[in-house]
Amino acid sequence: MTEQVNDVLKCTTLAKSFDEGPQELQVLKDVNLLVSPSERIAIVGASGSGKTTLLQLLAGLDQPTSGEVLVCGHNLANMKDREQNRLRNQHLGFVYQFHHLLPEFTALENVSMPLLLRKGESLAAIRQQAGQMLELVGMSHRMKHKPAELSGGERQRVAIARALVTQPDLVFMDEPTGNLDPNTASRVHELMTRLSNELTTSFIVVTHDMAFAEQMDRTYLLQGGCLLQS
Repeated sequence: MTEQVNDVLKCTTLAKSFDEGPQELQVLKDVNLLVSPSERIAIVGASGSGKTTLLQLLAGLDQPTSGEVLVCGHNLANMKDREQNRLRNQHLGFVYQFHHLLPEFTALENVSMPLLLRKGESLAAIRQQAGQMLELVGMSHRMKHKPAELSGGERQRVAIARALVTQPDLVFMDEPTGNLDPNTASRVHELMTRLSNELTTSFIVVTHDMAFAEQMDRTYLLQGGCLLQS
């Protein structure tokens, strides 16, 4: 009988060090984190404390010095690059402070990209799913517009739609409201809450915005390389 995996993400005694000439710089040490379905977690800390490094380790985009990360029960350390890429495409989504939308493509085409990488689905089906996700984030009326024709808040909503179009189990957000005004940031939070409820999507958000962080289910402080629940 196959054991059911309930945790979306689990990391145990995660550590990361960098060689700085004759010295070793330890950025993270003994980080432990457990994320359940639909959970929204914020990670705060001073600039340079290692928040982005932690996100990269949790997503398998960088290798830890020690410790392990399990995503939906899969140990990233035991997977080849191709297997990790497939895992990310199927289970993870990413939203950054700078939206990273492709400027030559429309909002609909940008949101369609993760599904196109999967292959196997018709273009019509992909466009339908992308259109539905843009509607969910309130951008159906702008799907034919290119990024340059959208406001900062609109571009971020398109980026969120792109991250969610594959219906991932977990979305990583790195300063998603850093370039947004408080009103738009509040709408992004409302959208996250609705999507975590409707799609059972979990979120790990790195942010400097304490008001935004306080609205999450749990908030952690990254300090001195340690992850402390606040």
